[in-house]
Amino acid sequence: MTKQGVNTLRPIMRRFVPMIFAAAIAVPVLCNGCAVRARVYDPYYHDYHGWAAEEPYYNRWEHDTHREHMDFNKRSKDDQKAYWDWRHNQH
Repeated sequence: MTKQGVNTLRPIMRRFVPMIFAAAIAVPVLCNGCAVRARVYDPYYHDYHGWAAEEPYYNRWEHDTHREHMDFNKRSKDDQKAYWDWRHNQH
C-alpha cells in the first residue's frame, strides 16, 4: 500500500473504530437487557422461581384446574397457594 493510501485510510479509521468499539460494548448489554429476569418468591415453600421457567407450569396449572388465564400477581392468595402446592407436587 502506498503512503498516500495509508494517509486516506487514517481519517476513515478514526471515525469508525470508536463506533465499532461502541457497538461491541452495546450489543451484549442491549441483548441482555431484553431478557426478563423476574423471580417470584414462593412464601409457602420459602424459595424463588425464575418466572420465565415457571410460566409454562403456571399455564398448565390454569388449564388443568380449568381456570381462566390471569396474571399470577392478580390472583387471590388462595389461588396462589393452590398453584404453589400444585407446583411443588409436580417434582
